[in-house]
Amino acid sequence: MAERQAPSPSTRAADVELAEANRALLPDALSRIQAEVDACFDGLLPVPDDTRAPLFEAMRYAAIGGGKRVRPLLLVSTAELHGVDREIAVRVGCAVESIHVYSLIHDDLPCMDDDELRHGKPTVHRAYDEAIAVLAGDSLHALAFEILSDAAELPDPFVRAELVSALATASGMNGMAGGQVMDMASEHSEYDLHSITRLQQLKTGALLSASVEMGAILGHVPPEGRTHLRGYARDIGLAFQIVDDLLDEEGDEELAGKALRKDGEQGKQTFVSLMGSDKARAQARMLVDQAIGHLSAYGEEADLLRELARFIVERDR
Repeated sequence: MAERQAPSPSTRAADVELAEANRALLPDALSRIQAEVDACFDGLLPVPDDTRAPLFEAMRYAAIGGGKRVRPLLLVSTAELHGVDREIAVRVGCAVESIHVYSLIHDDLPCMDDDELRHGKPTVHRAYDEAIAVLAGDSLHALAFEILSDAAELPDPFVRAELVSALATASGMNGMAGGQVMDMASEHSEYDLHSITRLQQLKTGALLSASVEMGAILGHVPPEGRTHLRGYARDIGLAFQIVDDLLDEEGDEELAGKALRKDGEQGKQTFVSLMGSDKARAQARMLVDQAIGHLSAYGEEADLLRELARFIVERDR
């Protein structure tokens, strides 16, 4: 068997240069998607000159100018991988973000987590009141499906139907909402690692997976051609939540812009409480490596998705 040759200094230098170039992709991509999502919501939510104004203002308060926009970026990056027009993909990304933002508004309510801060500013029910917060969340939920059912923007009825189905499934009892109920029950239940994994696959992973799936739907990728993308999305979804648990335990509240260490105070089981910080961090890194492996069929056109996976374990908020 031939002895394996060590890479030459010039090859190593080229690899380092390529890695640095790839890492530079993400900050620009995040800044761009944040600006695009804000502009899209600004256009979708003009404040009317009537007594509905506080509702629209609360929706804008929650939806514009906050958040990393990871879900829209996942959707847009997957869609562009398959030749989809970026403007269309951003608009569909705002449907996913509408669901995400509505869930945060409702999560923060006194009947749920009773939080005072979100993205470094007062939560919606603190800035307005509980009734407006509930209705703002309800309206953002409805807005998501208004966006996806707009035939003028998405003329293919089969694409519209599949997008609606994917987001509805990810949002409801078999997705995010079901995971939230499991999360509330965890205060009074002794969940094992399998149960926590299932909880987080629903609560956090479902919308992340839907973002990737919906990008592929826009690109007319048939269901049987999405297996590798589903594997990627599943792995980054779990890694995302493990890092969230680590940040809740070890993070900086000022950087996070919200209260931390609430899970431990409430006696909830998390990846960190069950595995310990070191094992949880190692598991997140393994999942990210595995996620990147699912993209092996793609070339440099998938580098942004690879960097997004790495960002998930390296983020500090």
